[in-house]
Amino acid sequence: MPHDSVSQDALVIRRGRAVRSDLATRAEDPPVPGEAGRCTERDFVASLARGLAVIQAFTNQQRTMSIAKISQKTGIARAAVRRYLHTLASLGYVVSHDDCRFSLLPKVVTLGHAYLSATPLPTVAQQHLDVLAEEIGESCSLGVLDGVDIVYLARANSSSVMSPRFNVGERLPAYCTSIGQVLLAQLAPAALEETLGQVRFVPYTQHTIASPEGLREYLARVREEGFAIADQQMEAGFRTIAVPVRNRAGQIVAGINVIVLVARTSRSKLAARYLEPLMKTAQQLGAALP
Repeated sequence: MPHDSVSQDALVIRRGRAVRSDLATRAEDPPVPGEAGRCTERDFVASLARGLAVIQAFTNQQRTMSIAKISQKTGIARAAVRRYLHTLASLGYVVSHDDCRFSLLPKVVTLGHAYLSATPLPTVAQQHLDVLAEEIGESCSLGVLDGVDIVYLARANSSSVMSPRFNVGERLPAYCTSIGQVLLAQLAPAALEETLGQVRFVPYTQHTIASPEGLREYLARVREEGFAIADQQMEAGFRTIAVPVRNRAGQIVAGINVIVLVARTSRSKLAARYLEPLMKTAQQLGAALP
């Protein structure tokens, strides 16, 4: 009996230490982006949000990342990042390199495939983008607004112009991209202010509109003219012009743009050369959507 009592006491002590360690680790974790304001919601699972934040930390420019880098980028404690990564590795979503650096595996694609297969937008858009790219001899893309970012869903290349930033699935800040600007310009005033309150303005180039005041002023112009031009705002050397895509009900569902090299077309000639075929494609695409 004494032996059993000691064993039970030791078990209780070990469990207590484990619980305290887990609570301490959780306490180190600040809210991840998008988690603020939701932590009090009964059905919000913070650990799931953090696990997804770890996946989203990987980008086309950062395909292999260390635990420390992911922790720095997401604001999640290193101990927690390690647990999430090893869980994702066990499930086949990431691979470990020497237990220090990690990369995504193809299984991650299945997370986005469900959305792409459920919406006709990318498939229908691809047909129209291919025709447009062939007609104007330039690259073009389709993107949708997702919070403070845009996500590219389709693209067509008819030239050598294509930065890795414009890949399908890539996320870019809406405030400094032409597609993002035409979509932001169509938001209701309250929705726009809420979105701008979440934007972290970064001057990616000397041409970037990097203040809420400057963006509001430009969006008013975009709203009036019906198109947006992003002249080297995200990346030096590229100019883009975009228009919104409306479905048959008149709802804006996406934006499409044309991407050109600065050396190929001046800003003053951008609209004159590409706006008409771009708007025509947007109308045809919108009419083809269910």
